[in-house]
This record gives sequence, structure tokens and C-alpha cells, in this order.
Amino acid sequence: MTTTPAQGIMPLQGFTVLDLSQGVAGPYCAQLLASQGAKVIKVEPPQGDWGRHVGVAKNGHSTISSTYNSGKQSLAIDAKHPDGKAVILQLAEQADIIIQNFRPQVVQRLGLDNESLRARGLKPVYISISGYGPDGPFADYPATDSVMQADSGLMHTNRDADGTPKRIGMLLADIAAGVYAAQACTAALLHKVRTAEGSHVQINLFNVCCALQSTVFSEEAAGAQANGQAVSAPNGVFDAADGKLTLLALNNEQFLRICKAFELRHWETDPRFASNELRLKHKVQLHAELSQIVARQPLEQLEPLLRRHQVLHARVRDGKSVVEHPQASHLHTFQTIDQPNFGPVVWAAAPWACHAGAAQPAPCIGEHSQAILRDLGLGLHDIADLVARHVVAIGSDAKG
Repeated sequence: MTTTPAQGIMPLQGFTVLDLSQGVAGPYCAQLLASQGAKVIKVEPPQGDWGRHVGVAKNGHSTISSTYNSGKQSLAIDAKHPDGKAVILQLAEQADIIIQNFRPQVVQRLGLDNESLRARGLKPVYISISGYGPDGPFADYPATDSVMQADSGLMHTNRDADGTPKRIGMLLADIAAGVYAAQACTAALLHKVRTAEGSHVQINLFNVCCALQSTVFSEEAAGAQANGQAVSAPNGVFDAADGKLTLLALNNEQFLRICKAFELRHWETDPRFASNELRLKHKVQLHAELSQIVARQPLEQLEPLLRRHQVLHARVRDGKSVVEHPQASHLHTFQTIDQPNFGPVVWAAAPWACHAGAAQPAPCIGEHSQAILRDLGLGLHDIADLVARHVVAIGSDAKG
């Protein structure tokens, strides 16, 4: 049974997040917390989070930064400058949660590592996100999403029919790390509410990718899936007259549904197809015959037929088709964010929506710098001085 939170429930309302991270994993973790009501202050250098300048980018925004920074406030500040570091430490004193993805030696030099903050008497929920963890033989290795997909086995898991490893066409390692980090963060926050003690949550992309593939590793260790074959037959993507369709059967009952849908009575009695194990041995023959049948019919004819017989299937959709999916419309899966100085951005909310309000745009670089500094007690003269010395950037003064 699925339950939906009452409209207006914001479970993290009243909590403050100091987001020191850049890119995808840390920002996505913070954005998920923002969508649940937390106040998120994004601290970024005067030139902006590097994610603002990757992919489709314009005027200090990109599809990446807009997607993973929705609803945050931006403070553009030089963390390496002593005065910038002092401001960030003031914000840390007020934060319930701190998120960072610096290399260990960098965050220590800034004095923003968990141990330094605890030595100052602070007890935040502190989230560290790294490629390979804080120590060990690979701790200092670069860990982009592509590197991690290769090194963690994701590319091997995603190899094609010829056995060639393929990169999964999205930032899966980073995105999954953000989701795991957000879940661990809320668990640690609950612990803090109960005990008043902070926690240091350490997430690394390598372990995240391994966790995603736990079943794969178990099967390979047991000697199965050695050639990356499907777990059942028939099971694959077939060309219909006007598109592509994935079609499969995982057990005998589902196999019989395919037989009935396409009137393949001879399949029902053929001893070669009596079990999934036997069907896998004769997969080529099954797929060849099924391909001929599917190719003669358009999707609008195939889909009602397969639904009627409860056959596992789905048309293979591109992004535009998913956005226009009837169920996406029903579930309000997508919103359009009017991102200033960039244009409309199609945005998919977190699967568990805490509120029904419109999605907020990502901030411009330094959009909230002045307001955040005023809240810390700095006067206009002090802020102007920081801006003049290039310690802080404000709105249009930021380097996009």
C-alpha cells in the first residue's frame, strides 16, 4: 500500500544545510534535503560550482546545476581567503548538516573537516562524499563518473551482446551516491535529534556502485551470468513496425501468456521450451520467431494485445516520450522550471514528493550572498569591503 504525505508536510523544515559540495553527488544530496523542507545554503567559489559550466550551459547555469541545485540559496565566496573561511565557519556554527566532497587534504587545509569542527565544539551531521573513501591505496585517485563506472564493474555489467563493456548513458555513480548520502543523512539526523550527538557519514562512489551490483557479483561468484546473458528467454528488445518493444517472460506462466497472445500453440507443447533453463538454451530460435511476429505489427496494435494477456512488455521510449508518458502526467512526475537567464528546464521531482508546490529555480552565482551575510550580522560596509577585495561575489558581480 502506498501512502502519500499530506500536502504541506515538510519533514526537514527548520533544519539548515551548509552545502559545500560541487558537481552532482553532493549537490543532489542537498537538493533532496531542500525538497523535504530544509534550508540549504550553497557555498560556491566566485566563478561558481564547476557543474554550472558542464554540458548545456549558458549565463552561469547548466542543465546539471539547475537540476541538482533547485531551491537553494547561493553564497559565492573564496573559501581559501582567511576572511572567506571565517564566514564559512560562522555558517557552520549554525548548520545542522554539512555536506562536502573535497579531497581529504583540501578540506583539512580549509579547517572545514569534521575533526576540526568537532574540536570547535560543533556537532553537525557531517556528510563526506569521495571517490574511493578517505584512505587506502586508491584514496587519492581521480574518480569521475566514467572512471568509476569502469573501475567498479558497471561498464562490464552493462556490456552489449558482443561482450563489449558500455558506459551507462547517465551519471549513475554520482546520482546514486547522492541518493545514498541523503538517506544516510536523514538517518544520522534522526540519531542527532534523539541523542544531540552529531555523526560523520562517509559515502564513496566505489562502494555505492558495488552496492548497486550486489546481486551481479553474487551471481558471477557462483559461476552464473558469465556471458552477460539475460536471466530468461524470451527476453529482449524487438523491432515493431513503428518502434521498439521490450518483451519477456520470467517463468512458465508468463511464457504461456506470450504463447496465447501470439497464438503460438506449438511453443506450449514443445519439450525444448518446457522450462526457463531449456528456453535459455534455445533463445536464438525463440527470438527469431518472435521477431518476425512483432515486426509485422505497430505498437498501437501490440500494446493492447499484450496488456490483455498480461504479458510483461513496454515500448522503448526516448526522453521526450517519457516526459509525455500518460502515467507521468497523472503522477505529475515532471515540472518545468523557469530558470532565469537560461530558459525552461524540465525537472523530475524526487519520487517521494513532500509538497505539491512548484519547483524553485536554482540560484544564480552569489544570488543570496548579501542576504546570507546580513543574517550573519555583517553590515553593508563590511559586505562591500568583502566584495571589493574579491572575497565575496554578489549576483551580477559573480564571475559566470
